[in-house]
Amino acid sequence: MMKHAVAGTGILLLVLMMAACPASAFTAKTLDISIQDNTDAVVTFDYELSWYENIVVFARIVDPAAELAQAFRSESSKNVVVTGVNGNQAQILIEKFASRKASDGVESLNSPSLTFTKARQALDKYWFARFVSPDFSPEVTRVRFPDGYTETFYNVEEIPSVRHVTGTA
Repeated sequence: MMKHAVAGTGILLLVLMMAACPASAFTAKTLDISIQDNTDAVVTFDYELSWYENIVVFARIVDPAAELAQAFRSESSKNVVVTGVNGNQAQILIEKFASRKASDGVESLNSPSLTFTKARQALDKYWFARFVSPDFSPEVTRVRFPDGYTETFYNVEEIPSVRHVTGTA
């Protein structure tokens, strides 16, 4: 009984501290999309969390890697697998992320466009959403192709589709 009272008091203090603190934010740092030759993509997402967001993650109330994977799933019908989580980094594999096309003797890989506007809607379903002011647009986004070609975007909420000629068909 005493343990429950202490836990309840701790949770109440945490909620009060969160309410008293200025809004802090989840901040997207880098998004690296490495398209593989088989059209799969390895996506590495680096982000920063405030101290209380770290508590929420530590308490397993929210799993940023799972949320990222769900965001990619909701944008397409691709199979998405979380392959790693390390500190403030998540890595996922998206099967058949890019499309390969051959036309007029030229072969190209095309990445789909991505938007982060739905991320806020997903966050809003959590009880702590009113305590944070997230920035979902990564400071740097890189779309890398198997031959090393890279397109880079800075602080954008929507990543356009990228077409890269990879060789002759």
